[in-house]
Amino acid sequence: MRIGVLTGGGDCPGLNAVIRAIVVGGTALHGDEFVGILDGWRGVIENNTVSLDSDQCRSILTKGGTILGSSRTNPFATDDGADRVQATMEALGLDALVAIGGDDTLGAAERLYQRGLPIVGVPKTIDNDLSGTEVTFGFDTAVQIATEAIDRLQTTAESHHRVIVCEVMGRNVGWIAVHAGIAGGAAEILIPEVPFSLDSVCERLRKRHGGDQFFSTVVVAEGAHPKDEETPGAFRSSQNSGNADQFGHVRLGGIGAYLAEEIERRTGYEARSTVLGHIQRGGSPTAFDRVLATRFGAAALAAVHDHDFGIMVALHAGAIVRIPLGDAVGKPKRVDPHLYEAVAALYLG
Repeated sequence: MRIGVLTGGGDCPGLNAVIRAIVVGGTALHGDEFVGILDGWRGVIENNTVSLDSDQCRSILTKGGTILGSSRTNPFATDDGADRVQATMEALGLDALVAIGGDDTLGAAERLYQRGLPIVGVPKTIDNDLSGTEVTFGFDTAVQIATEAIDRLQTTAESHHRVIVCEVMGRNVGWIAVHAGIAGGAAEILIPEVPFSLDSVCERLRKRHGGDQFFSTVVVAEGAHPKDEETPGAFRSSQNSGNADQFGHVRLGGIGAYLAEEIERRTGYEARSTVLGHIQRGGSPTAFDRVLATRFGAAALAAVHDHDFGIMVALHAGAIVRIPLGDAVGKPKRVDPHLYEAVAALYLG
């Protein structure tokens, strides 16, 4: 078979492991030919491709990012985008296309499949917010990076008797914040799913500092926000800076700095903020993410050869399964309330 492979959306540790599994496995087992689509859906629209073979993919398992490049291009953002995708696939003689991405990339894949295109999806996102799979590769690496950063921030917070706010990624969900916050022993974990009360946060910090503690770390997801009645207009503006991308997402930012300023103003404790940002996306994937990404790639290849299109490979109870793309997109996977309210409460502070 002649198979196209693309990576879309934000880069993510483990993408190259998926590409490697598909190309090396397909070449060895089936004698497949592979076409690498450059820069996500934009590469399909513009017919921008490279050839892929085992020699160039065999050693990319540990490499971060994606050798194919990525973009947040939406093929349905223009009237002829979907038609151009179809025309490119026909011109390239592709028997199938494997799309590796998150909700936006796979949402476009599902719509293209409904138009009759042979597409298989592979889930990736460091946010772990994609429905239909228990976990996505990239998440474990991001949590590990965030946890190491929080550990380091704890030592400087303790040395200077400060409150340090660590802002992590998480536009709509707080999976990274919750896992890294618990692992790092944070005093507060604030997530988009649960609007917080600044008065309550400051009161808990006062109580903590009034005892035998004299420092705190606060972990906050970038999409977290105070309750509406406490949200000033300036903060709303900082959270919606820049133009929206083709999927309608605006760039978030500012919650960490806002929290540090408000905590210091309301409590009198010296406070600082740190934004981890794209550090969480970069670098070599953890062993867990390498294994999961490899399993996803092998499973996607098997689905292609079964001509089982319109599906996404997923992790269910330790097994790799196939689910309809339509069941995986359009509904972000929220943080489990039990994890946040019950388990996290045992460890905070």
